[in-house]
Amino acid sequence: MASGIRDKVAIIGMGCSKFGERWDVGAEGLIVEAFQEAIADAGIEKKDIQAAWFGVCFEEINVGKGAVTLGVTLRLPHLPVSRVENFCATGTEAFRAACYAVASGAYDICLAQGVEKLKDTGYGGLPNWGASAGTLTWQVFANATAPGLFATLASGYGAKYKVKNDDIKKAIAHVSWKSHQNGALNPKAHLRKAVSMDAILAAPIIAWPLGLFDCCGVSDGSACAIVTTPEIAKKLGKKEKDIITIKASQLSVSNGYEGAFNEWQGDHFVTADKCSTACYKEAGITNPKEEISMIEVHDCFSITELVTYEDLHLSDRGQAWKDVLDGMYDRDGKIPSQIDGGLKCFGHPIGASGLRMLYEMYLQLQGKAGDRQLKDPKLGLTHNLGGFPHHNVCAITIIGKYKK
Repeated sequence: MASGIRDKVAIIGMGCSKFGERWDVGAEGLIVEAFQEAIADAGIEKKDIQAAWFGVCFEEINVGKGAVTLGVTLRLPHLPVSRVENFCATGTEAFRAACYAVASGAYDICLAQGVEKLKDTGYGGLPNWGASAGTLTWQVFANATAPGLFATLASGYGAKYKVKNDDIKKAIAHVSWKSHQNGALNPKAHLRKAVSMDAILAAPIIAWPLGLFDCCGVSDGSACAIVTTPEIAKKLGKKEKDIITIKASQLSVSNGYEGAFNEWQGDHFVTADKCSTACYKEAGITNPKEEISMIEVHDCFSITELVTYEDLHLSDRGQAWKDVLDGMYDRDGKIPSQIDGGLKCFGHPIGASGLRMLYEMYLQLQGKAGDRQLKDPKLGLTHNLGGFPHHNVCAITIIGKYKK
């Protein structure tokens, strides 16, 4: 009977480039920057890696064709390299594949790497729907934008739970304020300037209630992870108390229910609800509100982060906006969220974002997060969303210290 991969896979090295408008390097330079940190952290040589998964969302405009880019850039020794893509969840998809390969026994040591180089192209997060998502989407959502689609979450949430517009706006602004405070402490973040609540509330509206500071941009950047088994990690000299393992890794993909039937009220993500439930079961977590120490969620827009708190079963339904205003998800709150600044401030190079989230959880669990360091975290959860409220994929990973 299937039992998942809990504590069967260990992360022995991670790396992350600086995110931002990286005019100084191409995609290849970003890949090397992240990889050099990861392999030094792992304490292995390139020849020890047996297979790799390469995550990039828009390969046609920023890295050339397919998996060859990773092999050539890193001069990997003719390894099997697979290119993966799953909207904005691409980075986590690469990581999940590498973990499953190790857990299956097919390989001993694997690499997962994600990259996106978008700023040179002028890409701003508002794609050509016909080109990027197919003819059907172009016909049905001809005038749709990402801010417009995600803003409807606020309307759906407010209507379902009878939350006043002013309260939603204040809660969303607090989510954004918190992320900017955290991002200011992160030397690798794209946006490092703290922003006041007054400035956030007074910012131009992009799609109500989302103002300028409630929307993440896109960035250039790369992140990667090297994974193996806990047994091999110990043979490589890693102390058992320092080994970080995967407690759960799950993926949920929309089947069209949200947009095709009447039950869904546009207030949350069905996939995130189902994916988190499966993750907690795999990890043996029965009370996530008490057991999860910290989270990195997919805050493409601040309302997305707010409703996700409920889909992760950390806030009760209809109560996340109150928890936000009470500081529950602040860096000094009960369950700190976006400690590194999140997509909002660390940045969003699409193919790298899921691995970037894991990078922060990994640093925190090892006590290496510098000015952002939390006190003795036990379990870190990452939530990586791809697509839109009505049709999306959700990838969730939970990591923590190794237990036999």
